[in-house]
Amino acid sequence: MIEAEAVSWTYGTNPVIEAVSVTARPGRLLGLIGPNGSGKTTLLRLLYGALRSRTGRVTVDGDELPSLAAREAARRLAVVVQESGGETALTVGEMVLLGRGPHLSTFQRSGAADHAIAARCLARVGASHLGARAFAGLSGGERQRVLIARALAQEATHLLLDEPTNHLDIRYQHEILRLVRDLGTCSIVVLHDLNLAARYCDDLVLLGAGGGVVAAGTVDEVLDPAILEPVYGIGIQRLELQGSIHLLFHPRERQDA
Repeated sequence: MIEAEAVSWTYGTNPVIEAVSVTARPGRLLGLIGPNGSGKTTLLRLLYGALRSRTGRVTVDGDELPSLAAREAARRLAVVVQESGGETALTVGEMVLLGRGPHLSTFQRSGAADHAIAARCLARVGASHLGARAFAGLSGGERQRVLIARALAQEATHLLLDEPTNHLDIRYQHEILRLVRDLGTCSIVVLHDLNLAARYCDDLVLLGAGGGVVAAGTVDEVLDPAILEPVYGIGIQRLELQGSIHLLFHPRERQDA
């Protein structure tokens, strides 16, 4: 479980996150949603310790995040961000093997078991054929799948992802999110696509333009047009088909001044 209590962050004099509290529960996928500029990525960074809030606290399974040694934190938290490793000289296989680092001692080299885990993780994201390729030469979608494979190889108990469906075609958007959901770990994902959030998340936190929580709860509770429309500034119709929520969007006509 990851819990944040009243965390905040300010860039210069601009408050981005204001006294936000979040709970990500074991075995469930929590989605962070909201319009551009609402602080989704900033909140995610607070939750895995890349940023440290001056207010409140973040705990992982009851332990305060700053108290965890780096290796212990890496065994608990695996993170997939958008801007990672673009200029590295590593091959794809070597990149995924980096995920085994928290399980090795300082001078220990990866062994056959580690290579087997890395290969299995590449297969899970549909990237086995990329193993010998240079990571820097991959497309954006290929890189994203490899970074997720590296996170899986880490075998952490919590997985945090910042817009993991960016650069992916429709098939892999669904395959990756289904994979994350089915891991059974405590997972947190930043998503822009509300229909993907509806299909794969268990719980949602909706952030508003002011950096605060507008709504939090299950998908059914949060994806209410009465809640969403004022936040996104667009007309929304909710349909339920075969037990799933689908949202249709209707741009509002501009009113002349």
